[in-house]
Amino acid sequence: MPSYLPLHMPGDTITLKASANVTGGQRVAVSGNRSVATATAATKAAYVGVAAFDAATNGDVTVYGRGMVHETLASGAITAGDHITSANAGRVAAVATAGTATAADINNARAVDGIALTTAADGVPVLWMAI
Repeated sequence: MPSYLPLHMPGDTITLKASANVTGGQRVAVSGNRSVATATAATKAAYVGVAAFDAATNGDVTVYGRGMVHETLASGAITAGDHITSANAGRVAAVATAGTATAADINNARAVDGIALTTAADGVPVLWMAI
């Protein structure tokens, strides 16, 4: 049986792209594939951490992550920012698009396990942060 370690532990720094200007100390949310922007009331469901420093649009930004980051095979298409849940065969699947899980999703035992950091097709590894 092979060993596995998460790619990042809670509080570790993660380097992502800023899709808009970000100020150090601001909460950031997934805004695209491997990218973040300042979290707002509308994007708080995709919150993944706090920016370590100021970053300009398209620049690298270090983020103090909120949870462990894993790489798992996708079950179905997953878009960065989607809330994800467990799927068959140890894979993960999208619960809801753009980080919004409804009460019906949760009531139907589709618990939200994390937020996708990358976009992936079925059977392709996806990076996701546990929440």
